[in-house]
Amino acid sequence: MKDMKRTSLLCVMAILAITSCTSEVSDEVKAMDEIPVLERNVNYPSNREPLMPQRFIKLPTGSIKPGGWLLTQLELQKDGLNGHLGEISAWLQKEDNAWLKAGGHWGWEEVPYWLRGYAGVAYIFDDPDMLDEARLWIEAILGSQREDGNFGPYTETGGMQDFWPNMIALWILQSYYEYSGDDRVIDFMTRYFHYQLTVPDDRFMRVSWQSHRGGDNMWSVAWLYNRTGDAALLELADKIHRNTSDWTKSTELPTWHVVNIAQGVREPATYYMFNGDRKMMEASYNVQSFVRRTFGQVPGGMFGADENARTGFFDPRQGAETCSFAEQMASDEIMMMITGDPYWAENCEDIAFNSYPAAFMPDYRSLRYITSPNMVMSDSENHKPGIDNAGPFLAMNPFSSRCCQHNHGFAWPYYVEHLILATPDNGAAAVLFNSCEARMKVADGREIVIKEVTDYPFDTNIAFTIETGGETVEFPFYIRVPRWTKDASFKVNGKKVTAGKGDYICIDREWKDGDRVEADFPMELSHRTWQVNKNSVSVDYGPLTLSLKIAERYVMKNSAQTAIWDSRWQEGADTEKWPSYEIYPDSPWNYALQVESVRLKERRELKPGVNPFTHENVPLVFEAVGRQVPDWTIDEYKLCGVLPYEDAVKSDVVEKIELIPMGAARLRISAFPTCDQVD
Repeated sequence: MKDMKRTSLLCVMAILAITSCTSEVSDEVKAMDEIPVLERNVNYPSNREPLMPQRFIKLPTGSIKPGGWLLTQLELQKDGLNGHLGEISAWLQKEDNAWLKAGGHWGWEEVPYWLRGYAGVAYIFDDPDMLDEARLWIEAILGSQREDGNFGPYTETGGMQDFWPNMIALWILQSYYEYSGDDRVIDFMTRYFHYQLTVPDDRFMRVSWQSHRGGDNMWSVAWLYNRTGDAALLELADKIHRNTSDWTKSTELPTWHVVNIAQGVREPATYYMFNGDRKMMEASYNVQSFVRRTFGQVPGGMFGADENARTGFFDPRQGAETCSFAEQMASDEIMMMITGDPYWAENCEDIAFNSYPAAFMPDYRSLRYITSPNMVMSDSENHKPGIDNAGPFLAMNPFSSRCCQHNHGFAWPYYVEHLILATPDNGAAAVLFNSCEARMKVADGREIVIKEVTDYPFDTNIAFTIETGGETVEFPFYIRVPRWTKDASFKVNGKKVTAGKGDYICIDREWKDGDRVEADFPMELSHRTWQVNKNSVSVDYGPLTLSLKIAERYVMKNSAQTAIWDSRWQEGADTEKWPSYEIYPDSPWNYALQVESVRLKERRELKPGVNPFTHENVPLVFEAVGRQVPDWTIDEYKLCGVLPYEDAVKSDVVEKIELIPMGAARLRISAFPTCDQVD
């Protein structure tokens, strides 16, 4: 498990950070372990007093346009399920929809779940049709506010209002405001939060999802406070924390539901911004660590919970909901901004590169509810109790699992929004890496463009070009140095610079139009041993984890016949245009790996416009040797059997096998038993 660098936590917590410079070539380049917070950014709203300062500030929605393979993922999403769900999902039909008219039948979380990702894609592409569709729903949200400030469909859970769907809608409004500047959002949110202050504690967020996910509401309160300074919002933050499930206990969690944990992890740290108690920050670190120590001794950045984590079910054949991938990435991004700790960036990348892409068909037109690190069949059968829910949760189906069906779409747009961030000292920071173009303000309001070009994580090189509009401008530019790399190197305008060791390098200089920074993060093969899971081993190459390449046989199915019982789609939806798929192995998968034998076999060109997370297009292929474990088979639940014990009988035949990045493997073995070679 990746080191969470607890020794630096107290430094992360400090109100005023002192920059540590281990070595430097000039005054321009420094190595740093933390981002200084001696100033408050003058260009973008960030934590105002009495909130604790944040280390990074998100640019307004729409400021960053993706490129490279990430752009391809967004194009596939736009043309796939997220972009067309409004045409097929009954929950999104306009007739009798509770989000469009009072008393409508179709309401609750599905519309805001979907709209959060759909609108995010619309903003990235500035697509007129998508923008019109998004505005229709956003106008309906704004128009639903009642005289008392409450809004949206009124739903009850346990005899009291369910605030959960509104929490998602608030995030949609925040993005819309940042993209459009529509001041109605500020008044709308102010009135709603003042309404929440009037709700008695014993009727406020006490049951169901809302009780575990109050941190989402609090994050919106912080967003609004930073724009208005309304002191009543500080009181509301206290109230939300008081009525949210307790995520601060050292040895237990308030829920073992995978998505609740992925969201709840950020609640104490969000409240830390309001009350300054470092124990709140430590609690978020503890949730992240505790669930992974208990159920997360697996690769891919997540933990084995299927839907709910259970004692005895912690083998890598247990998976996680697609919803949880998206929500954990969002939590990582929020934690990254609050703390500046690069651990959160690396965990976000772990999920984004290794877990999330494999949850979809390559064309993004269907997805599965559960994806596991070790997964050798993806069918439509009911695998309960091997999986903690009853239904066809392993099949790639566009209609099943109405939460993930609607909620998956925000992961990539939010990831794009966090590629380039602002800093308290009016600088810029590259913390997550991908090709993009970011328009932002630095220094005292000067607008610049940062262009990032890279094939990362499939290549080690990242190039940044600074466009200043022809004039010079002085500001600091921070670049995260991944902890897995050795001998990272940097060039400024072709000249190599040395800054010593640190989690970040800072280049603080007077920038001219066309200045170029090049970073190279050498990747090496390494491995992790999962002691809890019978000392199984995962092989890493930089931020990528490798999987056995299993021949995948796809079988098309009728979605109407293989969907879960509570699926609902619009009358007339063409299931032939939206088929389901089952995936079966057409090659052996039960190999023990000879770890030291793994070698990079082939580095292929990453072609533009293709999805690299497929067998055919993945740029990196590795070779190794292994020996089959005859007794490691499909188990009584028709799932990949739990890992064999270390002394399990292995074949005497040593075979050559291929490994690929696990994000490109929809069937995969990513945590291996190990073996020695035989003569």
